[in-house]
Amino acid sequence: MKHYLQFNDLTADEYAHIFARAKEIKRKFKSYERYHPLADRTLAMIFEKASTRTRVSFEAGMYQLGGSVVHLTTEGSQLGRSEPIEDSAKVISRMVDLVMIRTFEQTKIEAFAAHSRVPVINGLTNEFHPCQIMADIFTFEEHRGSIAGKTVAWVGDGNNMANTWLQAAAILGFKVNVSTPRGYEIDPKLLGSLGLSQVKNRGSSYEFYSKPLDACQGAHLVTTDVWTSMGFEAENTARKAAFNDWCVDRKMMQAAQSDALFMHCLPAHRGEEVEAEVIDGPQSVVWDEAENRMHVQKALMEYLLLGKVNT
Repeated sequence: MKHYLQFNDLTADEYAHIFARAKEIKRKFKSYERYHPLADRTLAMIFEKASTRTRVSFEAGMYQLGGSVVHLTTEGSQLGRSEPIEDSAKVISRMVDLVMIRTFEQTKIEAFAAHSRVPVINGLTNEFHPCQIMADIFTFEEHRGSIAGKTVAWVGDGNNMANTWLQAAAILGFKVNVSTPRGYEIDPKLLGSLGLSQVKNRGSSYEFYSKPLDACQGAHLVTTDVWTSMGFEAENTARKAAFNDWCVDRKMMQAAQSDALFMHCLPAHRGEEVEAEVIDGPQSVVWDEAENRMHVQKALMEYLLLGKVNT
């Protein structure tokens, strides 16, 4: 049994299989071909953080694979009434086949997985967002071919997305140029846990830049996120001031490769972390990126429950 709690829970070979399956599953979806490999299987979705794309992509995806879904929130279940997470895991995992959790601390999902009898998927934590980065890479490869050897520019907060991009680069053989405002860098302790602390600034798969325009030079993909993630709303005013120069604009896209793509995990605030001309422009693939969450997650669920499927 495998869990998917961080991007590095799978190998490059496993990602190659999942991306191939996502391509085929997406083809079936677009062709209106019924594909129900998870008939009679049930996914429990547990939300401590609000969600649009995560809920719709997992719920619609599971139904499209022939399964069913149970939706839980902390407010509407014993999870919000001080029941130990270990007890919840033992009970819920006896009744369903798969669990997706969108929560705050990574330690919560790790504790749940440690006591679960079924695979657990990270739908987002404060530290990591592996399903989103998996969708982003699949989208890049749809449009531009293999991401191996390419350069991704991360412009913005040193958050769960940035952390996961670093994991992905080390596994799949590409580079990430990271530019964050001072005080919002990637947590150095987390770098250590990722096995990336042996070099202070330059690694084989990443490099830090103080100026976002420099990070975008020659990049094949420029990507960002909101300046204030869920749970940090009290810092919104301070963050707007600190991140003022980290708005992805036309100059940054012009510094990248001429055919560079732009991505954003959404929701986006035009005029803050990205100019409207960029996110709504010809280099933006944010809508494909959003849809592909569903297709890669379907391939992931298929893999976690059925292993490698060849059709």
